[in-house]
Amino acid sequence: MLNNELFNPSSIAVIGASVNIHKPGGKILKNIIDGNFQGALYAVNAKETQIEGAICFSDVAWLPEVDLAILAIPAKFCPSVVDTLLKEKGTKAFIIISAGFSEESSAGGRLEKEIAEKINNAGACLIGPNCIGVLTEKHQSLFTTPIPKYDRFGCDLISSSGATAVFILESGMMKGLRFASVFSVGNCAQVGVEEVLKHFDETFDASTSSRIKLLYIESIRNPDMLLHHASSLVRKGCKIAAIKSGSSQEGSRAASSHTGAIASSDMAVEALFRKAGIVRCSGREELTTVASIFTHNELKGKNIAIITHAGGPAVMLTDALSKGGLQIPVIAGPDADKLKSELLPGSSVQNPIDMLATGTAQQLDRVIDFCENERNDIDAMMVIFGSPGLVDVFDAYEVLHKRMLTCKKPIFPILPSLITAKKEVDHFINQGHVNFPDEVLLGSALIKVYNTPKPFESNNTPKIDIPEIRNIIETAADGYLPPQSVQKILSLAGIPVIQEMVSSNKEKVIEAASRMGYPVVAKVVGPVHKSDIGGVALNIRSEKHLGIEFDHLMNLPEAKAVMVQPMISGRELFIGAKYEPRFGHIVLCGLGGIFVEVLEDFSSGLAPLTYDEAYSMIRSLRSYKIIKGTRGQEGIDEDKFADIIVRLSLVLRYVVEIKELDMNPLIGSKDSITVVDSRILIKK
Repeated sequence: MLNNELFNPSSIAVIGASVNIHKPGGKILKNIIDGNFQGALYAVNAKETQIEGAICFSDVAWLPEVDLAILAIPAKFCPSVVDTLLKEKGTKAFIIISAGFSEESSAGGRLEKEIAEKINNAGACLIGPNCIGVLTEKHQSLFTTPIPKYDRFGCDLISSSGATAVFILESGMMKGLRFASVFSVGNCAQVGVEEVLKHFDETFDASTSSRIKLLYIESIRNPDMLLHHASSLVRKGCKIAAIKSGSSQEGSRAASSHTGAIASSDMAVEALFRKAGIVRCSGREELTTVASIFTHNELKGKNIAIITHAGGPAVMLTDALSKGGLQIPVIAGPDADKLKSELLPGSSVQNPIDMLATGTAQQLDRVIDFCENERNDIDAMMVIFGSPGLVDVFDAYEVLHKRMLTCKKPIFPILPSLITAKKEVDHFINQGHVNFPDEVLLGSALIKVYNTPKPFESNNTPKIDIPEIRNIIETAADGYLPPQSVQKILSLAGIPVIQEMVSSNKEKVIEAASRMGYPVVAKVVGPVHKSDIGGVALNIRSEKHLGIEFDHLMNLPEAKAVMVQPMISGRELFIGAKYEPRFGHIVLCGLGGIFVEVLEDFSSGLAPLTYDEAYSMIRSLRSYKIIKGTRGQEGIDEDKFADIIVRLSLVLRYVVEIKELDMNPLIGSKDSITVVDSRILIKK
């Protein structure tokens, strides 16, 4: 419920203001004054008549009407103060920086709920409690430092944690990042990260709004809201990077299916971010590095030129980029020979382009011009230029400054000498640029940005028989569905399944195998992990052999029947799904066998999925070359693989009772893909 009174108040009152700037109430008042707030500013403190030039009242009751109230008082006093402000002072926006609420105790939680209900009922806005405040274009109501210089086109930062917001600001400001707003949402009694992002989406103006959003999230309360507004902002041209903390939950927890063992709530976060187009970061340095990348022209291809006067950092950067799939193409030919002749003896232009430690600003300018105008096989440049402290580098950084303003290809400056060239780096940053002091961190961050897909539009939704599938689910009991029901559901979804027959009668099983034609496969029905107990018999070529295997399978613990199927060959694939509360279904895919659990080569998406999303999942697998076909081996039908993923995701959209689902394996070839083993666990 963000409102104009929060963003653009005509009056602010600091309740609990102090003459001591080492107290939150004193610091926040000083920051508002130092930020040149243009409205009426009041303080409330029983012992003072004036603080920092602001009129001070002894009690909230004596205040005039006020748009925004900032509370820096003990938690127990907050409900009555809020009540007075709402009923008598017309206050419509509140920032409660006080602690002692739900983060501390159940009693504090009740106070927090009471305050939120009062503010909600009055149609007002609440940030906090237990936060550091808010920075907008009109006021800097934060009780911490540093306070970033306002820049309308800088970053919007939304943080669940006040302390983390401060550390992100410090990290970003050191790199040259600028900020348009800061929102510390604290306990999110009314407004959380999702609501602030929603406001940015609904008020977005291409000519005036920031296009960079940075998020630090401790808990995703409303995944649908986050997904909708983040993807909407990305489609409007914004770039979003986020840290989601608390991601250490063990994925391989006890579960009854392969998918249940693999999937975790953190994987749901990963899938949501991927679907929304959010670049996921693991820490604040990576977050601010990604944000710094966002300030550059977008990387359009994979080919990077590394321009350096120091060999070691260039090698480390080459390693980092290459491991992530970006390329450092070899530069050769007559043009390269000519460039080399213009550099110092011993220089190399092969890429990295090493100008040596004695390389000049003029030579740097020539190398950048060469990469920008004479090489179509270069998509971006990374310039490593520090100083051993023997010479100043103002002239080199001036070349960088001018070239970054005119070149169409992005140029990423890596200026590592933060002590020996401090004044030169500061001057460069003050010209409106960012600096990447660590080349490896830049390389890994750029890979994340490059590999994060844009949100996909819905396309070509296939038709499936949802009513009949719902009928099967509604008439079934909780637990694993019988094989016949699983086959029927997959068939109704248009997913190809292998012919099979299930029976506890040996003669019927042998008769079915004869109709199918040998060789066949026999599997025990009943035990969940049949492979672990020898419950699968392959390549059965005769009635006698089948009879022996039937007896063996029926004697296994929990055996209820035997399933017989034709024996088919091809590449083993895996598709699974797991329901994650609040997020919906995570869909996984990958190669079958050891690739799934041992090598952990699988990708995830959040249902429902488009065809573009399905293709993106498949192509992000480390084993994708096997799917395409490699070393003389045929690949599989990638289009059919994607089609099955999409069809399954649509079933899951309408059947939330499905909690776990495995199709493992599917057998794929260049012409077809068939599900040969599948399980569905439902819980109503």
